[in-house]
Amino acid sequence: MSPIKSKTKKTTISKKAAKTPAGLELAVFNQEGKEVAKINLPEKIFGLKLNPSLVKQAYEAQMSQARIPYAHSKDRSEVRGGGKKPWRQKGTGRSRHGSIRSPIWRGGGATFGPRKDTVYAKNINKKMRRSALLMVLSGKVRDNEIVVLDDLKLEQPKTKLMADVVKNLNDVKNDLGKGALVVMAQKNENIIRATRNIPKFMTIGAQNLNVVDLLNHRYVLMPKSAIEIIEKIFAK
Repeated sequence: MSPIKSKTKKTTISKKAAKTPAGLELAVFNQEGKEVAKINLPEKIFGLKLNPSLVKQAYEAQMSQARIPYAHSKDRSEVRGGGKKPWRQKGTGRSRHGSIRSPIWRGGGATFGPRKDTVYAKNINKKMRRSALLMVLSGKVRDNEIVVLDDLKLEQPKTKLMADVVKNLNDVKNDLGKGALVVMAQKNENIIRATRNIPKFMTIGAQNLNVVDLLNHRYVLMPKSAIEIIEKIFAK
């Protein structure tokens, strides 16, 4: 018997259509909040598909490496005193003991208490960490949480000047006050000092971008030049 051929038509999607995500073109604003241009974001950085488990792993790895174990209990060798044997080994009718700082004594050392020499750090390789970072950036683009500026400069390190820039951008994002990560292409002391007194705002160099800071802030505020630095460093 000849095999029965299925008449179901296969729907094919071109590779170009499958790889090209929508929404990689963003508006560029000046410090007055007015749109001045458009920019096409590089797909290899801002067009990746999200892998939640990888992002979670990168987040936990970074947080674990920053953890400082403060809790520390003393064992019997660290508790002051107890160098002398409480009583002789035999002949008293009591159970034998060698130190009053034994864990079974009141005031003695702890047996399995927390120790400050415990290592909580988790490791993740460089490719996974970089991929997680780019996935978070891609998610920010999909959620429309990136604001691109043509330039970001302040004449003086005054909080009021930076607050005016944020106020001007409220027309672009009316809830920008919920917090933003200000990404700088290069270190600018005026921007750093003017931003640090604004609640929920933080400055960071483009070369120091990380998953934790990106996820801890609702919006990302960056000049066009910072995108070039990100592409140069992380798109490998």
